[in-house]
Amino acid sequence: MKFDKLKELSPADREKKLLEAKRDLLKLNGQAATGTAPKSPGQVKQLKKTIARLLSLKE
Repeated sequence: MKFDKLKELSPADREKKLLEAKRDLLKLNGQAATGTAPKSPGQVKQLKKTIARLLSLKE
């Protein structure tokens, strides 16, 4: 998600989005560890960026 869109969310929605992104990243990392090819290889990078954006807004 873009930074501007994340700024518009309420703090509670940002927390939900952060937990959801972390859960998805954990699932994708688990798939990679077992050798399963991810559906979208660029999704891991996007999730990491989204998590970083959310954490920077949190402070």
